[in-house]
Amino acid sequence: MVWTSHPVKQITGTLRAPGDKSCSHRALILGGLAKGTSEISGLLEGEDVLNTGRVMAALGADVERLGEGAWRVTGVGEGGLRSPSVDLDFGNSGTGSRLMLGVVAGYPVEARFIGDESLSGRPMGRVLDPLTEMGARYDASEGKRLPLTLQGRSDLSAISYEPPHASAQVKSCILFAGLNAEGETQVREPRITRDHSERMLRGFGAEVKSQRDGAANIVSIHGGQSLAAQETMVPGDPSSAAFLAAAAMISPRGGVVVEGMMSNETRDGFYRAAALMGAHVGAEDVGSAAGERLIDMSFESADLKGAEIPVDLVPSMIDEFPILAVLAAFATGTTVVKGAAELRVKESDRIKAVVAMLRVNGVEVEETEDGFIVQGCSGAVPGGGLAETHHDHRIAMSARVMGTASQKPVSIDDAAMIATSYPDFMEHMRVLGADFQQGAS
Repeated sequence: MVWTSHPVKQITGTLRAPGDKSCSHRALILGGLAKGTSEISGLLEGEDVLNTGRVMAALGADVERLGEGAWRVTGVGEGGLRSPSVDLDFGNSGTGSRLMLGVVAGYPVEARFIGDESLSGRPMGRVLDPLTEMGARYDASEGKRLPLTLQGRSDLSAISYEPPHASAQVKSCILFAGLNAEGETQVREPRITRDHSERMLRGFGAEVKSQRDGAANIVSIHGGQSLAAQETMVPGDPSSAAFLAAAAMISPRGGVVVEGMMSNETRDGFYRAAALMGAHVGAEDVGSAAGERLIDMSFESADLKGAEIPVDLVPSMIDEFPILAVLAAFATGTTVVKGAAELRVKESDRIKAVVAMLRVNGVEVEETEDGFIVQGCSGAVPGGGLAETHHDHRIAMSARVMGTASQKPVSIDDAAMIATSYPDFMEHMRVLGADFQQGAS
C-alpha cells in the first residue's frame, strides 16, 4: 500500500524515545533463561520483539504482558529450555533469530526456525559455523538459510572465535551459547560492536570479561553460569530516535527534543557522523537504565556539509546508514561511506536500496562495493519519486523523513513493516508536524 510524505515547513516538538529494540530482545531472552520472575518496563512492542517473546514462551518460559511496555517473565531456570511443539517464527527479525540460535544451541532440544520472505533470504552461516564448531548440529535450507532445524546439546565445547566481520549479532549468539558450554568461550572482534549482551548478561548475574586492544575487543564468558531474575527498565532506542533527529536537522525550521535515550559509544555513530556534517546536537544526562546511561537529546535545523564518514564509526551506526544517506542528500558537497559491506545482508541489500531511494528522488549517488557516495543537493532535494522499501523498515522510515523537506512529495510502496521496529513512528512524526497520507501524491 503506497504512502506519501509531503513537505512541511517545520518539524518541532518533544517526544520520549521508544524502547531500545536490542535491549528489548535481550531482556525477554535473559529473563526467560533466568531463575525467578523478571519485571520489564519500557519494552518496545514492535513485531520483532513480540516474536522473541512468543519464541521464549514456546521454549518454556512464562511471558505475560501487564500493560503498555510492562512485561513479566518467569524463566526456565535450572530446568532449562524444552523442545517446542511449534515452529519458532521470527517474522522479519534477524536479531531475534540469530540470538536465539545461540540460546537453543546450549540445551538438549530440537527446534525449527522460520521467518518471513525477507528473513528467509538472509544468511545464517555466520552464526551456524561457530555453533557447529561448538558441537551443535543443524539442517538448513540452501545457503544456510531459514527454514532450518537446530539440534542443541548440553555439553557444547567452548571456542575462541574471530568473526570475519564485526557483528554484534554474531558475538551475542556465541556468548549465549557459551553460557552453557564447557570452558571459556572467547569472541575476538576486529572492531568493537554494540555491547548490550555483555552489559545485560552482567545485570542478570553472569560474569563476562571484556578486554580492549586498540580498535579490537576480546569478550569472554565461562560456561555453567546461572542467571537470576531482575527488574529491568529498557532505555530509549538511539536507532529509532535517529529518524526524529534527522527530520529536525533537514527541516527549514526544526527543533526536536528526544527524552530518555540511551547513550552508549557502541550505538552513537550516527550522532557523531551528523556532528561532523555540521548538525546541532545537544545532550543532558538524566539517569540510567539496564546498565546504560540515559540522556535527553536536542536537534535543530542545520546547514549540513558533506563528509567522509570514518570507517571506525561503521559498527556503531550500522542500522543508521539509510537515514544518514538522507542527511547526505540535503547536505552541500560530497558524502562518502565505505567499510560498510555488512549493509549487503541486512533486511534488504541496504546499499542497493539506499542508492535506489536517492536516485528515484533526483539525488546523484554512486554505489560502491562497501558503501556509497552521495552528491548533496544543498538543501534542495527534488523528491517526487516512489521508493521501493524491499520489506526494509529503515528504508521506509528514511524515505518518509526525506519527504518532509524535499521539494516534491516522496512516496513508498509499503509501510507495514515499520511496525517491526517502531510501531509509533507515524504517530510520533505527525506529532512533530509531518504530513503522511495514504496513496500516491
